[in-house]
Amino acid sequence: MQQTRRRIRRPGTLGALAVITLATLTSASSVLPGSSRSTAGPIATAEESALEPCRLTSTTGVQMSEGVPTPSGYVRSTGEIRALNLMIDFPDAEGAGSALDRFAEFFPQTEQWFATSSYGRLVYRPETPLPGWLRMPMAFSAYGIDRGSPYEPGYRQLVQDIVAATDHRVDFSSYDLVNVLVTPNAGPSALDTVLSVTFSGNHEAPYADGVPLANTSFVYSRQDDGSGTYSETGYRVLPHENGHVFGLPDLYTSEGGGAVGHWDIMSEDWGANNDFLGWHKWKLGWLDNDQIQCAAATGSSEYDLTPLAIKGGRKLVVAPLDSESGYALEVRTRAGNDEAVCKPGVLIYHVKTDVDTGQGPVAVADSDKNSGGCTRRPNVHAELSDAPYRPGETFTDQKNRIRITVLAENANGTYRVRITRS
Repeated sequence: MQQTRRRIRRPGTLGALAVITLATLTSASSVLPGSSRSTAGPIATAEESALEPCRLTSTTGVQMSEGVPTPSGYVRSTGEIRALNLMIDFPDAEGAGSALDRFAEFFPQTEQWFATSSYGRLVYRPETPLPGWLRMPMAFSAYGIDRGSPYEPGYRQLVQDIVAATDHRVDFSSYDLVNVLVTPNAGPSALDTVLSVTFSGNHEAPYADGVPLANTSFVYSRQDDGSGTYSETGYRVLPHENGHVFGLPDLYTSEGGGAVGHWDIMSEDWGANNDFLGWHKWKLGWLDNDQIQCAAATGSSEYDLTPLAIKGGRKLVVAPLDSESGYALEVRTRAGNDEAVCKPGVLIYHVKTDVDTGQGPVAVADSDKNSGGCTRRPNVHAELSDAPYRPGETFTDQKNRIRITVLAENANGTYRVRITRS
């Protein structure tokens, strides 16, 4: 079963990075038995054999492997999906104001975020068939909610009570995923402990209307960093959590955003807006195979890359090291969902499919180590903010005998890179 835990955040002064602690992952990796609604991501064909070395394979026993394609059991990531949204409160934490006000903290921003990131390939339809608060029969404290684990007794009881409260009014089989938007006064502030959690690909999930609630996100509190931007950025916890129902892992580690920084919402989802990595967009089926270039051959080859935020064009170069790891290259600019980019250029990162969610399956290469970065925006990892490589800069992996050089930036924003393997 797949279960995603979130980190504890204790923000410091405005502009400083929060201290982040990763809770221990306890669940093993498996997927729903048999067929599912759909499998996310691209599937290889005979004509696409040139890409085969770059289709890093999923690793058995790894939680939310970065392998391509995403295995079955998760929500499909292209076309129209229906998202059921239920707003719940408790006798000891009654919802303040309208339940639809809680819904409005996340929509339409979340659906717009996915439309932009997917180039329109994912049409996210949020629905609220029950527009009021659903009062749970027990106090919040009685459920013992504490970071969660795979539908432990407290969560199982909570879900059973949610299903009972919606009986004969909601057909769970009509929806692709479920968002449980908890009244924000239940439990601690997100400034102290982030309880938000997603159970995805979970074969032990409770059932409702004949279907397992296997891809369900729970959102608590409010991710308000005190910068005064909550109304614009506070929704971003939900695209992060929904990223898990599409099969994406957490990219933060016990050190926080130190591995990926603000270059993917699965790493940092507080503060300024940010996008998915190109690798994730390919994995989700938002990039076509002809937009991917595979640098597997020995010798030197040159490639052109257009900015990731712009629809169309070549977006990703993959240089495989073996069947479970490789480097990915893409161009990141301040456009689309990328609000905080302060140094545009070629982002280079190492993908490993044999590393569990939250343990560092992706690591960004920093072009200017120990520089302190180029941003002071709150909750944006400063050190990696200037990670992209500019023309004339070279990344070298001596162990694997690979060298990546950014040759030029054209007037239209296209970058040319050279990859040398020996």
